[in-house]
Amino acid sequence: MAFDLSSITRGPQITPPRLIVYGPHGLGKTTFLSEAPAPILLPTEDGKGKIDIASFPLARSWADVVSALVTLRDQPHEFGTAGTDSLDWLEPIVWAETCRRNNWADIETPGYGKGFGAADDVWREFFQMLSDLRDKRGMQVILTAHSQIKPFNDPSSEPYDRYSIKLQTRASALAQEWSDAVLFLNQKSYIQKDKKGFDKVIARGVGLGERVIYTEERPSHLAKNRYGLPPEIAVPRGAMYSTLAKHLFS
Repeated sequence: MAFDLSSITRGPQITPPRLIVYGPHGLGKTTFLSEAPAPILLPTEDGKGKIDIASFPLARSWADVVSALVTLRDQPHEFGTAGTDSLDWLEPIVWAETCRRNNWADIETPGYGKGFGAADDVWREFFQMLSDLRDKRGMQVILTAHSQIKPFNDPSSEPYDRYSIKLQTRASALAQEWSDAVLFLNQKSYIQKDKKGFDKVIARGVGLGERVIYTEERPSHLAKNRYGLPPEIAVPRGAMYSTLAKHLFS
């Protein structure tokens, strides 16, 4: 492909976002997805409950995942948002497909983490299919994931624990590189100190159920965004996506 001066563009290039929303269970990640414009869900876990959202059947194999995404890419439809719930439940499907291609009994068979390295190829195929939905069909993509607390070895300080996406390390890195924003959904917490007896103070965490999306990395959590979002956005129940969208598309 030859380039000339006519191919040069200026200013921000507006494309539908590719979002990862992760956090502890029960805070409304699937609800957040259901509030997005014209959503369609590819479920990898049976956790939709009573949430009103169009959905493919539960994906139990890599073939199911590919079939759903190719359908959205190639067939006429009016869906505007493609979502997967959840990435961490998709991971065993990716491992199973990696093992099938390599004739392994399980992902640990080749040893020394080589199985997880081979799984990168399957993950890249998944993320490319999602990017095709954005680039060829103009669809926004929202992926949900559960969180985990893992030690983080910061070379500039002592190791500390922080929230991160509940994925194997290599898969998590690929997901972060692919996404336009990694958003950490959690409850707003406060520290309350209670005096107990003589000179004894007990600190405990309390919350009022306020949901917050964190958009920038901090020692406590993994996050990122390419949109210049505020570091912390309060997202009320019933208006989580619309509240974020005001910042995302402003």
